[in-house]
This record gives sequence, structure tokens and C-alpha cells, in this order.
Amino acid sequence: MPNPTAPDVTAVTAVLDELVAAWERQDADAYGELFTEDATYITYVGTFYQGRRDIVDSHRALFTSFLKGTKLADEVLDIRFHGPDTAVVNGRGDTYKGKRPQKLTKIQTYTLVRGSDGAWRIAAFHNTKRKPLMESVSYRFNPELVPAAER
Repeated sequence: MPNPTAPDVTAVTAVLDELVAAWERQDADAYGELFTEDATYITYVGTFYQGRRDIVDSHRALFTSFLKGTKLADEVLDIRFHGPDTAVVNGRGDTYKGKRPQKLTKIQTYTLVRGSDGAWRIAAFHNTKRKPLMESVSYRFNPELVPAAER
């Protein structure tokens, strides 16, 4: 497969930047517009949302309750393209109030697709809470579990 073009990488990261901006504005509708109509969204507590409407409605509720006034921190670790119209992004993220945390506690996977209109949107999102103590214990008992990037 040919290497992705710089505009493709820029377009994909721009979607994630827009996601962060919509979260900061606590704008559930703008947040949801960045997802495909049939997107799936899995939270770090394991809640499964299906479809843009479900994502918008849940975030509208979150922005007025548990996550009111929060910001979203996002850090891209890797972008891989699988054909010209599909990208998988792995990253770290977190929600916060006040100062942005130095260590982000969640690992995230975004699958983005380019639609017939040329716009990239998120088709699937999965968020997992990191457990550094459990990682450390696992690595101590079995060093072969340490990812190559951390050796």
C-alpha cells in the first residue's frame, strides 16, 4: 500500500482536534457531527453506544453532569492507514479540569473513514482506562509482557 499523504494525516488529526474543541465548548451536537451516523463508541467503563444520536445524547447528558466544565486531553501515538479511506489512530487521552495532566490515563483507538463527501469521520471509538500498577506487576513477573516500545 502506498504511504498516506501528508494531507490525509493532517485531515485525520484535524478531526481529533475538532473533537477536543467541541468537548471544550461542551457542544454535544458538534462532537457528534464528527462521527458517522452508525458509529460505535465504547467508554472506559464499558458502556456501548451505537449511532451518532446515542453519542450526542449521552454527551449532552455528560456535559451537564459528570463531565460538566471538563476539557479533553488527547495525544496521538500512531496513525495507520488501511487503504485510502480508512485510518486507525491509537492515542492517549483524559478528561480534566484546570491544568492538563502530564500523564494521560486512558488508551484510545479511533477508526476513521473518509465518506463520499471527502470528509473524515470517526466510525468507531474505544476507550480503556490504564492501570499502571497492574502493568508494572505484570511486567515484573513476566518481562516478556513489556511492549517493545517500552523496553
